[in-house]
Amino acid sequence: MKFDVSHPEIAAVVQAALAEDIGPGDVTTELCVGAGRLAHGRFIAREPMTLAGIELLPLIYETARESAGGEIEIDLLHASGDAVAPGEALAEVRGEARRLLTCERVALNFLQRLSGVATLAHQFVERTAGTQCRILDTRKTTPGLRRLEKMAAAAGGAVNHRMGLYDAVLIKNNHIAAAGGVRAALDRALLAGRPVEIEVRTQAEIEQALAGGATRLLLDNFTPREAAAEICFIAGRATVEISGGVTLDTVAAYAATGADFISSGAITHSARAVDINFRLELI
Repeated sequence: MKFDVSHPEIAAVVQAALAEDIGPGDVTTELCVGAGRLAHGRFIAREPMTLAGIELLPLIYETARESAGGEIEIDLLHASGDAVAPGEALAEVRGEARRLLTCERVALNFLQRLSGVATLAHQFVERTAGTQCRILDTRKTTPGLRRLEKMAAAAGGAVNHRMGLYDAVLIKNNHIAAAGGVRAALDRALLAGRPVEIEVRTQAEIEQALAGGATRLLLDNFTPREAAAEICFIAGRATVEISGGVTLDTVAAYAATGADFISSGAITHSARAVDINFRLELI
């Protein structure tokens, strides 16, 4: 999986993260560490994980150059999507000690957070192995970090759902309420000539959606047994996504219903940051 950090949004996020942490200067490092001291640092996994975001390191060190100068040599030992064991080195950096120290926390924050997302996504994918079902992420992301978190989810094997409100039509229950019903919302949306997905919560709504020409249904907050019954009723007339309260404990049961997709906000909103350590030694 290619973790592409070239998008302007990502450069802006990295710059903001460094500015937030460094401000007018890293006072502790400047007081304690002499200019020109050289050091070697290693990023090391301290638990099993699916790695994500390691490709950000060159961007982080380059962006921090004005605040903490000096050339940095970077050797990425793994790529996003790699399964990593405890004790494995993820990357090595060499250069001015001040710069390595100043970038340490921002680099770790990105790596720990994004690898946590990738690790959880991979766990969801593992539990649906052997089924036709694919795991989707959602828009339940950290504000400002959506592009990175979605790339991390993809590194873990999930499929990216829509990036935002602008790139796909997904009619949800509040749209239905505001439009005046399933058919009213669907009729309006289909006029645009774009693929449309619609959320349904009862068999009556499923019937209305299918009658209105829906080709992708989102079954919201059904139990696995209820979802299996509705998928049998739909009988291939539309592709089916399941959403709402799906956890690692329940995802296998939902995948066994015959659903095409399962989306889970937990992949991004509830991922635990994994444990990654940075060890520095003077050269």
